[in-house]
Amino acid sequence: MPGSVDVPVDTESVYSAIEESAALLDVAASEDAVRPLLAAFEEALPEAVIAFRVATNARHEGDFDARFTLPRHIDPYATALAHGLTAPTDHPTGRLLAQIQQLCPINSYGVDFGVTSGFKKIWIYFPAGEHETLERLGTLEAMPRSVAANNGFFTRYGLAEKVDVIGIDYRARTMNLYFAAPQECFERDTVLAMHRDIGLPSPSEQMFAFCEASFGLYTTLNWESGDIERMSYGVKTDDPMAFFARLGTKVEHFVTHMPYGVRDPKMVYAAVTSGGEEYYKLQSYYRWRSVSRLNTAYIAVRDKESA
Repeated sequence: MPGSVDVPVDTESVYSAIEESAALLDVAASEDAVRPLLAAFEEALPEAVIAFRVATNARHEGDFDARFTLPRHIDPYATALAHGLTAPTDHPTGRLLAQIQQLCPINSYGVDFGVTSGFKKIWIYFPAGEHETLERLGTLEAMPRSVAANNGFFTRYGLAEKVDVIGIDYRARTMNLYFAAPQECFERDTVLAMHRDIGLPSPSEQMFAFCEASFGLYTTLNWESGDIERMSYGVKTDDPMAFFARLGTKVEHFVTHMPYGVRDPKMVYAAVTSGGEEYYKLQSYYRWRSVSRLNTAYIAVRDKESA
């Protein structure tokens, strides 16, 4: 069955699935962008969680993302450099992963790429239940100054000692901090207060309802300013359409016709931009593994709480 743990996984089958899924959005996958990346990480694909993602905002029009997990013995950035998937850089993004590896225990990694644009981003997953603190992470030379600049905000809402995952976007030169957030962070009054504190517009009623069902949140920061650029929330669901009030025709077509992982859970992420636009990202799984790091720690805890 597509999306099952037993489905054969190799570079050819994954590329075919990417091509088929992207076509639902009228996006043509680039062989030059995708095949070399899959080949570079080929040894990890048979055991990986593999997911496809589409976003509802205009900024992501014309692209389609795919992602997969990696065991901790495969360095995603070093591999990307060695295979020419990304160019060396003097920017702090090029140093941050190595510094995190020196400081923190790591469970596993993830790689994110656009099917037309190639390698974009990596994730660093800390061991389940072993959260990192912003105090420790803030000692790293390559960490954005916005982390320390917003320490008061993170502390005020019980997040400063709950860093669960870090994302490094080499193309956008941004960083994500994913938190195993306290339940209060998903309640209406706190969501509103957090948005106001960092200068984001107030969410809509739909967004408030979405946050109540969320399992975690993440913030987006960069190296150019001391601001928190964006705050996003995630929900695991079997019915992604329940969270969409308005979709473009192409995205709606993808949601209702995606051929893989039909009976597997989906992830939906929601955010409000600084200009007030609310948008959603849908993540559907070509290959889901319930025992993966993605389904442990705070996600599993939230599932238990709602049972």
